[in-house]
Amino acid sequence: MGVIGLISDTHGLVRPKVFEALKGVELILHAGDVGEGVLAELSTIAPILAVRGNTDPVDAKELPQYQDVTRDGLRIRVTHGHELGVPTPDELLEKYDADVVVYGHTHRKAAEQRGSRWAVNPGAAGQRRFDARPSVARMTIGKDRTVRIDFVEL
Repeated sequence: MGVIGLISDTHGLVRPKVFEALKGVELILHAGDVGEGVLAELSTIAPILAVRGNTDPVDAKELPQYQDVTRDGLRIRVTHGHELGVPTPDELLEKYDADVVVYGHTHRKAAEQRGSRWAVNPGAAGQRRFDARPSVARMTIGKDRTVRIDFVEL
């Protein structure tokens, strides 16, 4: 059983509560709109994989458009989601063939299950925008490939 930290839309801000919220995770997946200095700060918690969001520099070569990772038998696709305009869980699950699609962009936390597949947006962890409260998520993968998503407000 593994626990993965999910974060998105930091826009250059790592709130102090992120360190407690993601304590003990084995990996952090950042779904884009990272901002300067964020990856270095988050790497003090756990190894991190990140993707480029629509506000990240296009020439940020270290940030691909998407990342694929397999953990505990689950295939996970990490994308910002802006390639779909304003992404919905159904659109993401239709476009990407993965057990779990982690995305950002909308700044709204969501965990939608369709059969055995999931679309998860941890919410925006950076500057507060719209009426959404800043948040991250913890994804626990069970031995039988079950997924549990726990949101943590910051």
